[in-house]
Amino acid sequence: MGVMDGLWRWLGVEREEVREEIIELPAYSEENQRGPTNVVSIHSNKTFKVVVCEPESFDEVQVLADHLKSRKQLILNFDNTPPEVSQRIIDFISGTTYSLEGHSQQLGKNIFIFTPSNVEIAKDHRSLMRKHGFANPFGGEK
Repeated sequence: MGVMDGLWRWLGVEREEVREEIIELPAYSEENQRGPTNVVSIHSNKTFKVVVCEPESFDEVQVLADHLKSRKQLILNFDNTPPEVSQRIIDFISGTTYSLEGHSQQLGKNIFIFTPSNVEIAKDHRSLMRKHGFANPFGGEK
């Protein structure tokens, strides 16, 4: 006991003895590393595939639906497809897209895009404004 211990007691502070305990942790092994982890790579090189197709018959819809199921985007051009076949293909692929919670949009007169749920189709607001006559709200040339 020293002077400091007496001072601490006089102030009403009791000192506890500090005891060190050494706890051994299990050694590193492969078994410890196999558990589930919540680590997500920030630098993923995931590439999105786009399939561009000009279907000629309804027989091709199964292959097109399989592309959507494997999370690939579809761009379908129906310029050279008979209208009744085009409508059947669009109906089938639209149903597939809906069941996979995907998205679809008409890009042109006979061009459509169908995407899986992990791809969102964003609309360009400028083209929507031009379509509805609001190209230059502040005047000037159109």
